[in-house]
Amino acid sequence: MLIAGFPAGSWAANCYLVATGPGTECVVVDPGQDAAPGIADIVREHRLKPVAVLLTHGHLDHMWSVAPVSGTYDATAWIHPSDRHLLADPMAGISRETAAMLLGGRYEFAEPDDVAELADGQRLELAGLEVVVDHTPGHTAGSVTFRTPYSDDGVSEVMFSGDVLFAGSIGRTDLPGGDHETMLQTLRDKVLTLPDDVAVLPGHGEQTSIGHERATNPFLRDLGVGTPDAAGRVTRGL
Repeated sequence: MLIAGFPAGSWAANCYLVATGPGTECVVVDPGQDAAPGIADIVREHRLKPVAVLLTHGHLDHMWSVAPVSGTYDATAWIHPSDRHLLADPMAGISRETAAMLLGGRYEFAEPDDVAELADGQRLELAGLEVVVDHTPGHTAGSVTFRTPYSDDGVSEVMFSGDVLFAGSIGRTDLPGGDHETMLQTLRDKVLTLPDDVAVLPGHGEQTSIGHERATNPFLRDLGVGTPDAAGRVTRGL
């Protein structure tokens, strides 16, 4: 399997391209701000053809480039219906600090021409990959993770966790659509139930694993009981 990733834009949101190998079709996960040139470089280097864009959630730092990337490669954009409204109106999901940072800029967002909706437990066959969708609300109402089998290096699956789980932390819950209790339930029911050998490729920061986070992540102690700050923030992202 070929997995290539890079941090995109001001928020350093990780964008990933996933394929069975060089010279094949691929999927793009979370094309954030200014991600298109990096995607094009990887496509050229490995002779890939993007056929789908998978969005872990609708926040601006993860979907900024979804329309141009989907349009360039004639690729279907996949998103959970609870976050679909953010494709055309991403400002509805951002913090006041982010809005202030963007104030004065001329930004236009619209749905890609081809959008498909994700469902919990859905199994997608894309670019020769089997992708399992888990609805993991808490960071946003429509947050999802994507899992795909991986048989090398003692890893059973790779999970693209978006802003649900990070190395040493979890996603913030103070933004519109976020809910801390829902996040804890997601962590209990959808994250801590996974095997330790699942590799985690998060939306920000470095790769980790379920086993490592189970053993060391302070926000997963007592099956998800962590102590966020007064605003509900516990990590990176919008």
